[in-house]
Amino acid sequence: MPIKAVLFDFDGTLLNTNDLILESYKHAFKTVLDRDIPYDEFLSLYGRPLFKSLSAYEKHEKLYYAYKDFNENGHDYLIKTFPGAKEGLLRLKELNLKLAIVTSKRTHVLEKQIKMLGCGDIFDLIITPDDTQNHKPHPEPALLACERLGVLPHETYFVGDSVFDMECGKNAGCNLCAVSYTLTPIEKLMEYGPKYVVGSILEFAGLVEKEVG
Repeated sequence: MPIKAVLFDFDGTLLNTNDLILESYKHAFKTVLDRDIPYDEFLSLYGRPLFKSLSAYEKHEKLYYAYKDFNENGHDYLIKTFPGAKEGLLRLKELNLKLAIVTSKRTHVLEKQIKMLGCGDIFDLIITPDDTQNHKPHPEPALLACERLGVLPHETYFVGDSVFDMECGKNAGCNLCAVSYTLTPIEKLMEYGPKYVVGSILEFAGLVEKEVG
């Protein structure tokens, strides 16, 4: 069955918000809990909806708002674009594929940051935690995206940088692509059996072009 659509994670996949997210966690933990957050602990939280990732902690509401305050106010200088992201998205669109973002980021933050891609209007659909009852790694976000795009999961790629992306896509029945520039150790993503591991979205677009060619 030919590929008809691509679902993308946003943070760490399309836009390099990694430093901003890490510094936001550091700020929240230092401000509220008066401690540092070890990198392994950070990785265990990365890629999930924020409130859910913090819910097990003491003072989780204060952590949530301390994170949001740092993340959403005056620290956009920490955000960078990934080489080949815009070019890859444009190339995929030229192949007449449907493109969607499936993210754990809230809508109001995404709307601001998506403009940094330089082609934010290219997407046919955006799925955020506001749209689903269950969130990554549950398959519901990916399944909802497929339903709204009018495609079947096996006609779709899910491209991401975290184990939550891989699990969400795999459980939904999508083909998987992992990005090699992930913060997550790549061997953890390989456990989910992605068809491709790519160094850029442009590289991914070239591989898909050969499939649909």
